[in-house]
Amino acid sequence: MRFRHPDGSTVHLAYCTNVHPAETLDGVLAQLRDHCEPVRRRLGRDRLGIGLWLAKDAAHTLHTDPSALRGLRGELDRRGLEVVTLNGFPYEGFGAEEVKYRVYKPDWADPERLDHTTALARVLAGLLPDDVTDGTISTLPLAWRTAYDEERAETARTALRTLAERLDAIEELTGRSIRVGLEPEPGCVVETTRDAIAPLTAIDHDRIGICVDTCHLATSFEDPHAALDALTAARVPVVKSQLSAALHAEHPHLPEVREALAAFAEPRFLHQTRTATAAGLRATDDLDEAVAGHALPDAAPWRAHFHVPLHAAPAAPLTSTLPVLKSALTRLVGGPAPLTRHLEVETYTWQALPPELRPKGRAQLAEGIAAELALARDLLTDLGLKELP
Repeated sequence: MRFRHPDGSTVHLAYCTNVHPAETLDGVLAQLRDHCEPVRRRLGRDRLGIGLWLAKDAAHTLHTDPSALRGLRGELDRRGLEVVTLNGFPYEGFGAEEVKYRVYKPDWADPERLDHTTALARVLAGLLPDDVTDGTISTLPLAWRTAYDEERAETARTALRTLAERLDAIEELTGRSIRVGLEPEPGCVVETTRDAIAPLTAIDHDRIGICVDTCHLATSFEDPHAALDALTAARVPVVKSQLSAALHAEHPHLPEVREALAAFAEPRFLHQTRTATAAGLRATDDLDEAVAGHALPDAAPWRAHFHVPLHAAPAAPLTSTLPVLKSALTRLVGGPAPLTRHLEVETYTWQALPPELRPKGRAQLAEGIAAELALARDLLTDLGLKELP
């Protein structure tokens, strides 16, 4: 979906396909048929943006086989879909029964991460619509915080500088400008937007910036306007933003709230949980650690890294951090010029919701994704952006 900003520029809205498990190119093509096109039809749009997630096997096939890349591009066109952004965070196995800490491997100190992201950039250059010259990729925020020493940090910085040089070469060769954004996430070396400033200014290249995920922003209790103002002051580009909402518990000391939170503790994904205290953030790596005992103080609200559907807040006594998303969006695209032109709804946890909340079949999933995109569309038009055909 495309929108005209009051400054005349085009803002793109997509939804991320990491909600649909696929490791191979055949799986990606099936996603387009079984999920993405039905979402487009439900929205009544001739064209729908998707933020494509390409696992390592699919990316390798597209990178090494020009006919496969042309075939994917043709299939996107045929189904009324377009790609201007990729999710390059998960490497493989994101649809596995247990993902947890595996999603952070390989990190930016491992050569596989540089090779994979380079392949994604080259693929994206070939997938961009004919009238679009700028593409973006989100990637993990350097590494999970453990076993990350100064030697690995320097290796990661070198890899990102090499990536920037390769992105320069891609533009020289294709005329397409691809940028990559580190996506701060709780528990990682770069947990907050503020954590991103030092490493990104050290790299000092406008092709390497930040991807602001509003669920992660909220989970770490960051104020959206202060965070985005600090990035602007440091001249760190906001490459893209993922529109998402975290799980919020206002009164975690109450037994009924603990019980409601426990229903969201599940075995597939990591749900880092945070609370803000006078001494700073207190944290657990997963939601079950928080609800099981006294790992977190419970005198103030808790937030958990669980991407809940944007249009349907959890039932009381829980809610979501949708207000944080709205506040961030006001700063991202509500000003005289947008801070970023690539927005991506990223709710990948539909099948990890408590059983009674999970969609039952493809049709219900498509309806839910379409409802999320409709909400995001309304937020954008409320900010003065005009939806384009």
